[in-house]
Amino acid sequence: MYYRLAADPSLPHYIAVEARLTQVNQAEVELQLPAWRPGRYELQHFAKNIQRFAVTDGAGTPLPFRKITKDRWLVQTNGAQEVVAQYNYYANLINAGSSYLSDDTDASPMLYVNPVNLCLYTEGRIHEPCTLELDIPANWVIACGMPQTAPRTLYARDFYELVDCPLIAAPALHQIQYEARGVDFTVWVAGRMAFDPERVVRDFKRFSETQIDLFGEFPEENYHFLTIVLPVAHYHGVEHRNSTVLVLGPADEGEGLYTDLLGVASHELFHAWNVIRIRPAELLPYDFTAENYFPTCFVAEGVTTYYGDLMLRRSGVFNENAYLKELHVTLKRHFEANGRAFQSLTESSWDLWLDGYDKGVPDRKVSVYHKGAIVALILDLHLRQISGGTRSLDDVMRLMWQRFGKPFVGYTLADYRAVTEEVAGESLDWYYNTCIFGNESLLPLLNSYLNTLGLTVSTDENGSVQLISYSQSA
Repeated sequence: MYYRLAADPSLPHYIAVEARLTQVNQAEVELQLPAWRPGRYELQHFAKNIQRFAVTDGAGTPLPFRKITKDRWLVQTNGAQEVVAQYNYYANLINAGSSYLSDDTDASPMLYVNPVNLCLYTEGRIHEPCTLELDIPANWVIACGMPQTAPRTLYARDFYELVDCPLIAAPALHQIQYEARGVDFTVWVAGRMAFDPERVVRDFKRFSETQIDLFGEFPEENYHFLTIVLPVAHYHGVEHRNSTVLVLGPADEGEGLYTDLLGVASHELFHAWNVIRIRPAELLPYDFTAENYFPTCFVAEGVTTYYGDLMLRRSGVFNENAYLKELHVTLKRHFEANGRAFQSLTESSWDLWLDGYDKGVPDRKVSVYHKGAIVALILDLHLRQISGGTRSLDDVMRLMWQRFGKPFVGYTLADYRAVTEEVAGESLDWYYNTCIFGNESLLPLLNSYLNTLGLTVSTDENGSVQLISYSQSA
């Protein structure tokens, strides 16, 4: 499939898309726009942002077509060997999973695209190479994980790679480069440059090397942190194959903004192994047309949340106080918001597709991020305790990488449980029944492990959570 993106000549914030399919040899083709994007497990119905839609053959002759679902079109080819879909997509939202095109009045012009939002694919040909051409000024800089095969032209080996490679194009982008364990990393910044480049290199190199050392290798030859700094408050990141999008603000927040950058960058980099490659079997391959239900988002997101901050502490980027501050935030978000929730982690993983990113009704669901991180902490401390410090959650993740991530075969809940019990050398029925399948309070169990580290979690009469260090309170 060949795509060309340009600014709609008559409508601000609309991207004009041309999707061209060649070597057509059937009477009908079906064109599908994704209904959701990897990294956010809810239907987002991107087709609602399309204003107009037309289909022609290669010579520009209109072809008959009709919409057969909310985001799928059936085209009668009339013998044409080339089918061209032309449509426009409203792109006026900036978050880590959206697309955005500035208008003529914008002082800082930018094209920001998540191809999964607006690129069609053809049923039966999703594994074919894709070319993406950008109709932008010749002097604009492009930040993207896809290689450029010609000026303003990007190449993906298939549609799955295309939609896993967001891009930012602008007249100027701040670029910070570093190397970690033989891998080239680039931090791109659009908007105000609110960070000290030397500090970014030092800290990012530290946590990148620590993560690579945990797994023993990096899945990609290079990696890109595509960072957009906004003048308003924002915090969002989305993982991709060899890149991530980070959207942060406000730009004038100073040290707080930099701490946010470190936290979300470390989290998203850990996803390069966990979920991008160590992927639940239910998500392999992605079905972009409908919900992809799976019960293990507590592994994909909870374990990643736990390791995101832990890698910053282990690498020396965070000191003990900074790490405990972030742990305190995670504990508060779980115990104060949904510590009495009815659902288990597996139930809330499944129901992400229902209301996982909304507040929802009181005491119904838990956060796979926050409770998932807490149960990862409990498991890590248990493995260390029973082995005298010789085994840990690190061993679990290394085995998950070797058996499922590196060969890219997908794992089930039973697979993850088997690996954790193999590392433990014992049954973990108590852990799964209480932490994963249960809905009872984790506070007593968590404190039984934290107390061995001189820490305890307490709640007051209002339910407010405090993380107390014995050494600090003495």
